[in-house]
Amino acid sequence: MTPLDQAHAAMEAGGEPEALAFWRAFANAELFLVLEQEAQGDTLEPRVFDLSMGRMLLAFDTEERLATISDTPVPYAALPGRVVAAQLAGQELALGLNLGTGAGCETVLAAGSIDWLAQMLTQEEPEERVAQIERLAAPLLPEGLGQALRALLPPQSKGALAQVSYTDGGWGHVLALSGLTAEDAPRMGRAVTEALAFSGLDAAALDLVFTEADAPLFARIAQAGQLLQPMARAPVTETATAPKGPGTDPDRPPRLK
Repeated sequence: MTPLDQAHAAMEAGGEPEALAFWRAFANAELFLVLEQEAQGDTLEPRVFDLSMGRMLLAFDTEERLATISDTPVPYAALPGRVVAAQLAGQELALGLNLGTGAGCETVLAAGSIDWLAQMLTQEEPEERVAQIERLAAPLLPEGLGQALRALLPPQSKGALAQVSYTDGGWGHVLALSGLTAEDAPRMGRAVTEALAFSGLDAAALDLVFTEADAPLFARIAQAGQLLQPMARAPVTETATAPKGPGTDPDRPPRLK
């Protein structure tokens, strides 16, 4: 059973939080998208299938499942689900996921659902507040959001999360991040936005502050709220660098014909 199978089963048995969790798993999954022909550089031409359910592309979450659709090799591109959604948005094409495989997550994702996901992945980032903090308290956020935020933290960084009210009358939650490099900060802003979206909140529900690790503000937020430490990661074994395939570099998204 793949992570997408597990997320799909949880969605069918659960409610809105589980549905959001499935879409987040889909966005993060590596998908094998069926092409008309082998990729030419960064240019991809997905194969459009006219099925009884409508016009759609086909994608699979493992190479083994992809192989079930033909006895001969099938041209494909391995792409993150978020890239597939971004490229399909507005094209009125559905996406058949693992069709014909009997997989737990075998389904058709309607064009409207793909458009919704693409929009979710492009929400505005949390605001960095400068208003004077009046009061801090323990956070009141959806279950699992703290864990999701911990998973985003790079090693040697940490976060502090609290409920906040400001002297200008504003209120919500504040997330202070410390130990980030200049390159990490913009990436973390985008990642936090996505974590919020898939928790059922929008970016307006949380303010983001970048501080030094020994800053009094960071200590104040951590003391009143919750300290977030990076999740332990398995050691990485160095391997030869493989050529990057289309869609693996976020700065060079693939072009779909």
